[in-house]
Amino acid sequence: MSAVLKIAVLGAESSGKSTLCEALARRYDTVWVPEYLREFVESTGRVPFEGDQFGIARTQHEREGASMARANRVLFCDTTPLMTALYSRVYWGRVDAQLAALASRHDYALTLVTAPDTPWIADGLMRESEEVRQRVYAMVVQELDVRGIPFVLVQGNLPQRVRQVEAVLKVLGVG
Repeated sequence: MSAVLKIAVLGAESSGKSTLCEALARRYDTVWVPEYLREFVESTGRVPFEGDQFGIARTQHEREGASMARANRVLFCDTTPLMTALYSRVYWGRVDAQLAALASRHDYALTLVTAPDTPWIADGLMRESEEVRQRVYAMVVQELDVRGIPFVLVQGNLPQRVRQVEAVLKVLGVG
């Protein structure tokens, strides 16, 4: 069996990352790594404090590693430590050294960015606003550009997004 391609799915809040990951995992008969932040918020009943950020990112990264053995050709990762670092900049104006170091290890075969072109939906503690969504989207694109990380912007409704990813994965030899 060939190596598993680890795919990062990045984007602002309420831009369809989880929905896309779930659909792609079904399409490719594989597993995906849900966003740990959602579980953290649900289990603690609060949004993270600055001191929680590294632990959230570390858990996300550890779950990626644990999921690699169960993945079939591709592993879709709903967010990465890079997103946690970006949100640290949004809310606290800084990123601690441990989180920055973890976020610098962007070891993905492909990076997808979900466009903020779907309706913004408030989701309890997990959603801020349309304005924050647009600002974070711009930050994601800028950060990837600064780091020289190529990415594919996926847009439109879910079937359109899945077709866009299928086309890219076909080029990478995943059919």
